[in-house]
Amino acid sequence: MTGDTVSLFFLFCLFFYIGLITIGGGLVGLTIMQQLLVDRFHLITPEFFYSMVAVSESTPGPIGVNMATYIGTELYGPGGGIITTLGQVLPSIICILIIARFFGKFSDRAGVKAAFSTLRPAVTGVIAVAAAKIFVIALLTLPSGGISALDSLKNTQVWLGLFNFQNIFFYVLACIILFKTKIHPLFVVMMGGFYGVLFL
Repeated sequence: MTGDTVSLFFLFCLFFYIGLITIGGGLVGLTIMQQLLVDRFHLITPEFFYSMVAVSESTPGPIGVNMATYIGTELYGPGGGIITTLGQVLPSIICILIIARFFGKFSDRAGVKAAFSTLRPAVTGVIAVAAAKIFVIALLTLPSGGISALDSLKNTQVWLGLFNFQNIFFYVLACIILFKTKIHPLFVVMMGGFYGVLFL
């Protein structure tokens, strides 16, 4: 967390805006949340944000809604969690009601099909950005200057120190379990939780 505070109404409007422009699911919303909550308004620290990402991914429900609930609760208690969750889901509810009413009338139009075709690669790129940021936070130990500080690193040992080999080993192990066995992903998530408690 940081020392910056905002009103609950502002937080509601912020999550309403996030929910309104999030096209492509919760992972797209993560990138937008990181830009607004961490980089622009400094409501939470990057470390706290990605810790919440891990918790939200590990709990049932859409990750964007989980994040909104978590952040609202941390900043303003249970009432804040309800308000931020409402702000996050309200745009989707409004859009779904409108689409359900009118989509059948224009879904076959060429312009609508072209718009959806264009959205797919754009959304994929935004999701890739969110995944890359989580990957860096989880598996690397960056210097205080961030990625830009790497240009000045000439020592091989310093470069090797950037890699969190313990986390990388667990990541590879989790991938092997997921892709080479029939173990349910839930157990891999539980393994990650125990790993974090015991070794981090």
